[in-house]
Amino acid sequence: MFGSGFLEFKLDYSETMNLAIGQSVSESFYVGGHRWRIKCYPRGDRIEHNGEYVSIFLRLVSKSENVKAFFDVFLLHKDGTPSLLRAKRLLHVFCLSSMSRGWSQFEKRSKLESTFLTNGLVRFMCGVVVVPDNPMPTPVPPSDIGVHLGRLLDCGDGSDVSFTVNGEMFPAHRAVLAARSPVFKAELFGSMADATMPSITVQDIEPAAFKVMLRFMYTDSFPADNELGDSPTDMLQHLLAAADRFALDRLKLICSLKLSEHVSVDTVGSILVCAETYNCPELKNKCLDFFAVEKNFKEAAFTDGFVFLLQKFPSLAAELRKRVVSSSVQP
Repeated sequence: MFGSGFLEFKLDYSETMNLAIGQSVSESFYVGGHRWRIKCYPRGDRIEHNGEYVSIFLRLVSKSENVKAFFDVFLLHKDGTPSLLRAKRLLHVFCLSSMSRGWSQFEKRSKLESTFLTNGLVRFMCGVVVVPDNPMPTPVPPSDIGVHLGRLLDCGDGSDVSFTVNGEMFPAHRAVLAARSPVFKAELFGSMADATMPSITVQDIEPAAFKVMLRFMYTDSFPADNELGDSPTDMLQHLLAAADRFALDRLKLICSLKLSEHVSVDTVGSILVCAETYNCPELKNKCLDFFAVEKNFKEAAFTDGFVFLLQKFPSLAAELRKRVVSSSVQP
């Protein structure tokens, strides 16, 4: 378990110096789910040091095994500021049965007495950071290929074909379009005349819809409704027609689902024509279900979209009437 914590260890210097080999032990504290103690020896922990140095150690006192931890220690000046010149760090794998780990010659007593001793106390700041044996791997960031291809489309670097749509020109990259659309692949790399033309004129499609379609092909992202112009319903119908024309099945399905959210008395006629024209059965059923409500049918029957529906698909108009009658006789 990962964890970190700091303990200000106050050594009562005058009291422990009265002992031959004095020892001061901190209260136990918890870091990373384990219990620890700090031990300090003001006259050193070994005879050969001749009492010149102060020693300080970290000990694991809970019944744990193989706890990997950093041990950091630095002294505090008389005014409470840290002395980073006297800072030390070690990394060790601790267990209950192992010896304490730290420094037997952390600092000379003479230095402590002249620089850090205040009111009989020497203050140490001790930090413990427990790290897992198997740290969590760095998460893989989400795919950003769409962002990069979108920038490629925006700047036009390396473009090798352009499309003229109602007077507007759109530079693009043959390889990207061919990879996304079998229709573009046949046009741009097949035996058709367009395969060798640097500029291609596209008929029967709105420039705004062509622009949105291109961005979808490069980024696989669909714009929000407020980015679809003044009439999202009209734009979605233009996009659906373009998606059907260039065999962009995913874009076509998205447009169909979006249009199903825009079915109303004013739009149901034109949307049903679109669904029937481009073979969108789920969208068609949504429109028929809407028409099946007698109130909706009576209001929609006076719209221009319904008049166009009657002219273009008379058989569909008959199916509508049948659906309305069937709905009205149900209990």
